[in-house]
Amino acid sequence: MARIYMIRHGEAAAGWSEDKDPGLSDLGRAQSEAAAKAIMSREASALPTMSSPLRRCQETSVPLSAAWGQTTIIEPRVAEIPSPNLSLEERGVWLREIMTGTWAETEAPIGHDLNLVGWKQSVVDALLELKSDTVIFSHFIAINAAVGHALDDPRVICFRPDNCSVTVFETQGNKLSVLEQGTEAETKVN
Repeated sequence: MARIYMIRHGEAAAGWSEDKDPGLSDLGRAQSEAAAKAIMSREASALPTMSSPLRRCQETSVPLSAAWGQTTIIEPRVAEIPSPNLSLEERGVWLREIMTGTWAETEAPIGHDLNLVGWKQSVVDALLELKSDTVIFSHFIAINAAVGHALDDPRVICFRPDNCSVTVFETQGNKLSVLEQGTEAETKVN
């Protein structure tokens, strides 16, 4: 059994339709400091930390991993949803379309040949494979993929995790449960 703190990255310096891999804005850096303090107030000792390979997640992980004197492990399976090879502008439109539907609907031809249901399962598998309590820095839709699996909710978007919100999961064998859903906000998905 493992408890997993899944933290959405801090505010990015640019959105999906502006930059493929932005770092954090000044506000995002402040949010990551606050998230680190929140986790340290809940955990008496250091936990392993993992991050999506994308800059905004790696930068969000820095305050916590530095305070705990460790290196964050990069876990590609908790990266943001893969997108077709589109221009930045087209990618933003594509993402907005995906977010309004269900995972089953992503199987229908919508101008790509991505296996998004398989990607969702890889996010879940990454969490279920953890054997000890862990902190993961991830993304809006990846967190939704895990929450949707745990709650058996077919929608791509089950809730709107705010920047640096903490969603807490627990694993028991092949079962993933939501212990605490992160704070929600009307945020730009970036």
